[in-house]
Amino acid sequence: MGLFWLALNKTNFENGGVLLLKRRKGLGLALLTAVFTLYFLAASPQQVYAMHIMEGFLPIGWALFWWAVFIPFFAFGVRSVTRLTREAPELKLMLGLAGAFTFVLSALKLPSVTGSSSHPTGTGLGAVMLGPLPMSVIGSIVLMFQAVLLAHGGITTLGANAFSMAVAGPFAGYAAYRLLMKTARKEWLAVFAAAAIADMTTYLVTSVQLSVAFPSVHGGIWASFLKFGGIFAVTQLPLAVSEGLLTVLLWKWLKAHSPNELSVLRRGMKEAEPS
Repeated sequence: MGLFWLALNKTNFENGGVLLLKRRKGLGLALLTAVFTLYFLAASPQQVYAMHIMEGFLPIGWALFWWAVFIPFFAFGVRSVTRLTREAPELKLMLGLAGAFTFVLSALKLPSVTGSSSHPTGTGLGAVMLGPLPMSVIGSIVLMFQAVLLAHGGITTLGANAFSMAVAGPFAGYAAYRLLMKTARKEWLAVFAAAAIADMTTYLVTSVQLSVAFPSVHGGIWASFLKFGGIFAVTQLPLAVSEGLLTVLLWKWLKAHSPNELSVLRRGMKEAEPS
């Protein structure tokens, strides 16, 4: 009988130790995530110009053009989100998490070129979890809220801003993630690259949008692109690296605390791939 109680107490002690280690690991990841979030807040001055491209800054022709380019992606995104939530309603919380992460990070801005601003985008995480199409809906909703409630960006420039942040960025980030998962097979590296490349691609496309709308008198579109892209790079490169690190920390936290939801997402994405 005494040996039985000793064995039972030893098992309880070992289980308690494993549970304690898991809790400490989760707290450590949460603390690191909080540190990076505070870094973004501290590095974001209060005086800013706009979310990406501000209201009324683009000529009306270019504003309508980017709306026309963006709308088909939004339509396919709505269909993708509808299918996802119909087949797995429990994943609505993951959609909300992707939206909240994008909203918080993209609301932290640094003044950049006239009529625009630099900031992390937060779309890489959603692209990895959900795929790029749902992010066209989530990202555009985030931009709409910021334009209406925070006066960051605008309605006329929403098509251009949504195409750069909610379409181009997530597609590029997702492509980088899939490529690295097939080649390097290191998940943390693939997640980091997805977030950083989604961030940089957003500003590459924004530079193109500004340069075609405002070509330089001397050198045309190419000279204008080099000017806009060069200015963005000064602020965006460190932001992209920081966002990649923060996204890796959050991804590890999700794997530790929401493995079932992530497995459902991965299974749904594999089923949606063409055979």
